[in-house]
Amino acid sequence: MSAPTSSTTDAQTHRELYEDLQHRREEAAKGGGDARIERQHEKDKLTARERLDILLDDGSFEELGTFVRHQETNFDLDENRPYGDGVVTGYGTIHGRLVYVFSQDFTVYGGSLGRAHADKIVNVMEKALENGAPLIGLNDSGGARIQEGVKSLGGYADIFKLNTDASGVIPQISAIMGPCAGGAVYSPAITDFTFMVEDTSYMFVTGPHVVKTVTQEDVTAGELGGARTHATKSGVSHVTCKNDVDCLRRIRDLMSYLPQNCEEDPPRQSRDEVSSALDGEELDALVPEEPNKPYDMRDVIRHIVDKDDFFEIQPDFGENLITGFSRLGGRPIGIVANQPAVLSGTLNIDASVKGARFVRFCDAFNIPLLVFEDVPGFLPGTDQEWNGIIKEGAKLLYAFCEATVPRITVITRKAYGGAYDVMNSKHIGGDLNFAWPTAEVAVMGPKSAVEIIYRDELQEADDPEAAKDEFVEQYREAFATPYVAAEYGYVDDVIKPSETRRRLLRGFDMLENKVVNNPPKKHGNMPL
Repeated sequence: MSAPTSSTTDAQTHRELYEDLQHRREEAAKGGGDARIERQHEKDKLTARERLDILLDDGSFEELGTFVRHQETNFDLDENRPYGDGVVTGYGTIHGRLVYVFSQDFTVYGGSLGRAHADKIVNVMEKALENGAPLIGLNDSGGARIQEGVKSLGGYADIFKLNTDASGVIPQISAIMGPCAGGAVYSPAITDFTFMVEDTSYMFVTGPHVVKTVTQEDVTAGELGGARTHATKSGVSHVTCKNDVDCLRRIRDLMSYLPQNCEEDPPRQSRDEVSSALDGEELDALVPEEPNKPYDMRDVIRHIVDKDDFFEIQPDFGENLITGFSRLGGRPIGIVANQPAVLSGTLNIDASVKGARFVRFCDAFNIPLLVFEDVPGFLPGTDQEWNGIIKEGAKLLYAFCEATVPRITVITRKAYGGAYDVMNSKHIGGDLNFAWPTAEVAVMGPKSAVEIIYRDELQEADDPEAAKDEFVEQYREAFATPYVAAEYGYVDDVIKPSETRRRLLRGFDMLENKVVNNPPKKHGNMPL
């Protein structure tokens, strides 16, 4: 029998190499193995790769660092040293646009971060910065890998530094899809938006056991740092989701409003393809005739923006201020609106901080701002004063003053005192300011003003209440009206509510090429 030829030997060698490659890829795709994947599913959680399949456009994911493994030899981490080291990294597309991603794999070492794990994340972060594309992190990790000691801490610090460098340059989105504790929480905190999943995700600096030891408080992980806690109490979470699939789909929705980076404009839809808003004529009767009767500002928003197009941010935190993304004639905009149905629409600490961060994000990424104003002032009380409403309220003021994107305000009803200034008035750079005939622009509400101005007359009146009512009506007609502000040019026009959408469409078209340069500086010192 003759010996095999060289070409036959080469073919066999190649086949073996390709089979080995395929085997290694299959091994990497299994993560921690079938048993651990099953446990992940039992917790109603998807695996790292399943999440990427839903997040990204079909077939678009390109993995980087598939065969990376930890190089530690001093600890019994795992004799097999799984490929990927507990995180899947790479790039793909969402709505056809490039994004970089990492997805932590809880089936491998509980998703804990070691040096190799961190290096993979750093690699995609650097590429996202270099190529000007958004970064999305899917977090599901037990924290720092204790066996690697300070190398794990160094890995976290490298990520924090890149998060900071990328802030305001590319959009950064964090999804908390499992545990996120200790130092791990600070990366999501630096990013622009944090999504959390009900019942399966939580964030805290120190866990329930440490809290019990130090403060003697009994608290569960969910109570301490669950999705609902961070949505309603701390404001750490921007969007709360029902499950993994809901979370990933909502991230895709959010990305449709955002540009790739700070040098691009957000993606626009053709105006010819835009569905009209709700019947604008209903707006003419939406604001109650009684000045103290509440109404839902979301109804105003829905009647003006493109139909069924509003992605609300932090809906359960600082509920007296509404923030979110929408489109007007296909153009993405950021909306900041007082909510008269909650605390009469007053500004308090939570609302001010919420609004300030949202305004700064929109300004960083060239998203025009639309403000709906119905604000009787800042919320009074010792709780607010002692906790720094002066400083915290100034954050919203600072954010609007600093913003250079097109900015339009619509005063629907009350615009009182310093809150009138803060809510994107012309005095702090509002480009167009409209008021509805129901608007009341004044230093304070008529009743409070009358009690100060006519104090002596009220004390001498035979019927103080009747006298007060008369003075209130006189004050409202003379001062609490949009026409006084319009006379000074502080309001550009008084318009019917049903005209608002048309005026806003034309206004943002007019402002499309606006260029404003703030004074040169290293950076401002906002009241943190």
